[in-house]
Amino acid sequence: MNLAGKHILVGISGGIAAYKIPELIRLLKKAGADVQVTTTKNALEFVTSLTLQTVSGHKVYSDVFAAINEHSTEHISLPDWADMMLIAPATANVLCKMAHGIADDALTTTFAAMRKPVVIAPAMNTNMYESPATQEAIRTLSQWDNITMLDAASGELACGTTGKGRMQEVDVLVAAAEYALTPQTMAGKHVVITAGPTQEAIDPVRYISNASTGKMGYSLVRACLNRGAEVTLVSGPTHLSLKAWQQFCPLRVENVVSSAAMCEATVAAFEQADIAILCAAVADFTPCTTADKKIKKQPGQDGMVVELKTTTDIAATLGASKQAHQRLVGFALETHDEQANALRKLQSKNLDMIVLNSLQDPGAGFGVDTNKVTLFFADGTKKDLPLLLKQEVADVIVESILQLI
Repeated sequence: MNLAGKHILVGISGGIAAYKIPELIRLLKKAGADVQVTTTKNALEFVTSLTLQTVSGHKVYSDVFAAINEHSTEHISLPDWADMMLIAPATANVLCKMAHGIADDALTTTFAAMRKPVVIAPAMNTNMYESPATQEAIRTLSQWDNITMLDAASGELACGTTGKGRMQEVDVLVAAAEYALTPQTMAGKHVVITAGPTQEAIDPVRYISNASTGKMGYSLVRACLNRGAEVTLVSGPTHLSLKAWQQFCPLRVENVVSSAAMCEATVAAFEQADIAILCAAVADFTPCTTADKKIKKQPGQDGMVVELKTTTDIAATLGASKQAHQRLVGFALETHDEQANALRKLQSKNLDMIVLNSLQDPGAGFGVDTNKVTLFFADGTKKDLPLLLKQEVADVIVESILQLI
């Protein structure tokens, strides 16, 4: 999902990391959210009210009794307006006050009235973070059903030391907001997802591969994590990363190169999984032998033959071992006879659903942010989707899988 149309209330307390919040607000708005801001008075020592008002497009609520407040009970009206609250940075002082119900400023009174999802990002000196009072406050708040408590990051701190206490980066905060706003419909489910290409070595420097970037598969991981699933990602070589989600979601990443390695990792993970989504572009053929040294072109040579053998079919392997409680979803990227080929794979590999996309469709396929797919189900039904962003496609796919469980 994206944040389009969501109302997000950002709460800022008095830590140096407050200087990063204008960029956070910019990213939230870029994702489609409407953002309002509440702060402690100390927060405005690090970032100005004018800056926050400019980037958010709204007045900043920082004083419970200010005459400029639009409502006499701003700390009530803002939680009513918001779909969620994101508190960053959360200092030791604010964490301890929130945990014990103390509401004595604009931020903490607003939090006290908030019954919707709240994401909290602590930030402070290592000694303050590790103090018994702070840790007790974090444990207390973490137990509340509506709170997603982020762990502090490690690194260089404003005081000049290195340790744990940094606020998570803004991309993590945006990911956490997306997670907090998504219903946890996959909680308790373990999903295995394959993504990206494989590389089949010819010699130490050359390989056979394809144009897959992994975007569709990584979008599916994000969709499942947002819904509360535990995910094992078996990924071929790609420049993509899900480090933001790894900060607060149960994500295990198995990085592989060859089709054989992908098969081994996927088969092993599927044994304990409820769902497998096979989105990777796995090579159908691999060299019969791999040279241990770079193959040199010889004088007068005008060609070279590389003998290939078939790789293990991962979908067919999982389909043969699938248990009654497991669901198996495959992908088919076709250039001709699209529907016939997809239906053949659906049936022969014992899939519950297959996602077909064609390189004939503009905006679909490798290396782009959009996709146009058709979903075919084992019961003979199908669902045609228009051209959508790959993240939107992933959300539809995951919702369709949930209907099969």
